[in-house]
Amino acid sequence: MNSVSDSKKFVYVAAEDGGQDGQNQKQNQDRDIPDDILDQILKAVGREALREKTPSLYELEQILQNVVASQGRGEPSEDDQAKRRRSGPQEPSKEQEERRDQEDSGLALVRKLMQKGYLKDSHKWLSTKGFSDIGSRILSDVMKALKTGDFGLHETKSMGQGSVILDTTRRYEPGDDIRLLNVPRSLLNTVQRTVKGGRKLQVPLDIDPEDFEEYETMQDVRVAIVYCIDLSSTMRYSSMYGDMSRIEAAKKALWSLYLLNRKFFPSDSIYIVGFGALASKVLPYDIPYLKTFEPGSDFLHYTNYQAAFRLGSKILQKDGAMNKRIVLVTDGHPSACFIDSKGEQDKILSERPYSHFYTPDRETINTIRESQNMEIDIASGELVYLCYRYRQVDQYIGEKTILEAKKCRSKNIAIDTIMISEEDSLLGYINEMERYVKGRSYYINPAEIDKVLLTDYLYNKKQTTIRG
Repeated sequence: MNSVSDSKKFVYVAAEDGGQDGQNQKQNQDRDIPDDILDQILKAVGREALREKTPSLYELEQILQNVVASQGRGEPSEDDQAKRRRSGPQEPSKEQEERRDQEDSGLALVRKLMQKGYLKDSHKWLSTKGFSDIGSRILSDVMKALKTGDFGLHETKSMGQGSVILDTTRRYEPGDDIRLLNVPRSLLNTVQRTVKGGRKLQVPLDIDPEDFEEYETMQDVRVAIVYCIDLSSTMRYSSMYGDMSRIEAAKKALWSLYLLNRKFFPSDSIYIVGFGALASKVLPYDIPYLKTFEPGSDFLHYTNYQAAFRLGSKILQKDGAMNKRIVLVTDGHPSACFIDSKGEQDKILSERPYSHFYTPDRETINTIRESQNMEIDIASGELVYLCYRYRQVDQYIGEKTILEAKKCRSKNIAIDTIMISEEDSLLGYINEMERYVKGRSYYINPAEIDKVLLTDYLYNKKQTTIRG
């Protein structure tokens, strides 16, 4: 991968001589990108940010140039071509001239996006504005597919008796907050009452206080959720249902979910944990850059549910929310667990002399910290027992994992599992675990994970609010 210094290869500087060519170049640089092309460029930036291998800024520039070139001027339809032949030569439109100048000038698109505040000169090149703007576009696309009206979403500030405004209404009562008045519904009540009384409709309408309806509210109940994302090596596999890998689809879902939470339910807490053999808390702005662990000598690519549960529980214990929940997103059954005592290790070795154990070395921890900005959690457990069995869960690991899930349940932390694997062994084990903790588990199409996670979040939010 090219280093970020490659960006200097295409950062243009105004000509020193101030000649006509230099002035033309500066005018082309200063010209804004047309909105339709900017939209396509930002969508491409979002796709590239989610890649398992994040492109360098230099590589991103080439990708974006191809996006602009593919937009081009567009081939006209056959009817349009016939009209143009009949009417003779046509002058190009202003938009066509802008696109042509943009393509011909060699404009550095990455530099332009930096000027607009979407990118920064770093190996994690999304700026705060870029993360929010591009993530909002992803969220908007998902919400359109979900038919958001079913969930009664309203971006509001706290008012009235409750802090969440519903789509349902009730009769207005004197003394209630007038800002919650449902004006269209109230006017309709006036019209219906007038017509029913046999009178002629006249403007202005004769409105009666009995016609007033107001939106119902319910008190918001704080929710804290930890999404534990499997970073084992199999998560990099491509989905059969789309061009995104499992981890890329999961990152896209978390990106939009985080922005949904921040926009509509800012009192709630959303946390992200990435886990393999060990776990790490992930900062929200690092969601697009999550990587799976490479198979190799460090053995982090194994799957340790226990590491996810322990770190998730630790995070939630520090949060004051009434409702606490861990959502596990995985494509494989557990293949690792913690060994908490020397006696435990000796017992395993006496029964299985060739068992393998792993303790991460300081160099590996530092490498993960520098490359992915992830602090590997070794406080929850450092010695890991590794045992992968094809299409089955090792009995010892399975029992330790369920025991950890029960501990979470005893702390009033709910656990639900979303599986993106069709293996019978995983389905059977997850269903068994969820029976112990009274949670939910289901298998989904990886291509639908963004819709499933958002639907699940909104449904649970609605249920906990009603219960509260």
